[in-house]
Amino acid sequence: MTLKDKVIWITGASSGIGKSLAIELSKLDTKLILSSRKKNILEEVKQLCEHPENVKIVTLDLEDYMNFSKIVEEAITAFGKIDILVNNGGISQRALAIDTNITTDKKIMDINYMGTMALTKTLLPHFIKNNSGHFVTVTSVVGKVATPVRSSYSASKHALHGFFDSLRAEVYKNNISVTLICPGYVRTNISMNAVIGDGSKQNKMDTATDKGISPDVFAKKMIRVIEKRKNEVTIGGTKEIGSVILKRLSPKLLAKLVRKVNVT
Repeated sequence: MTLKDKVIWITGASSGIGKSLAIELSKLDTKLILSSRKKNILEEVKQLCEHPENVKIVTLDLEDYMNFSKIVEEAITAFGKIDILVNNGGISQRALAIDTNITTDKKIMDINYMGTMALTKTLLPHFIKNNSGHFVTVTSVVGKVATPVRSSYSASKHALHGFFDSLRAEVYKNNISVTLICPGYVRTNISMNAVIGDGSKQNKMDTATDKGISPDVFAKKMIRVIEKRKNEVTIGGTKEIGSVILKRLSPKLLAKLVRKVNVT
């Protein structure tokens, strides 16, 4: 499937994967809607795109998921339709379960799961009306293989898999596709912005994240997955991809290995 002239809405577009994805997609003669909470930074991303005149900005706070109707209307009005929604926004976690406040657990679930699910459901009638659409959701390898100090983050990503796997079966008859993309380590600020137990930011880069693949490389691979409308793909290093395979082949062995994961 060619993405030329497709209207693509990207959440979490102000940095990391979302930013790189926007820049790469702009080279394919697409029309883009960029969303996050930070309008000024989105404006900077827009100017980095190859055709900024084909980029619209719609500010969005995933945590405010009870008030998406007007935002979705604004996004649809930008170009008259939406072909693809890329659910990329979210936050990560770096804290033991015992040290994580329940309010922090809730914040992670509200943003990563409830916000993404609510935005998807609010846009869904538009896709059904058009008998066409594509939901692309960025989850994580930890949505398949949970690791230490990411209990609620992992839970939120597992929840996304449950929701979107179910949705895929429901909307097949409406010519709507659902793609789940599971990143391994990608060299973004996700660990810098990850919350610790009290909900404040970690404000430091993880070693593993710093050694991850570049977001530009990730974005190019992600685009190929979107074009092929695949159901689910893991994009990452050998260890991350191997862990997903090992979970199917030998869950017991994986459980032993996960205990030794370097989480810094």
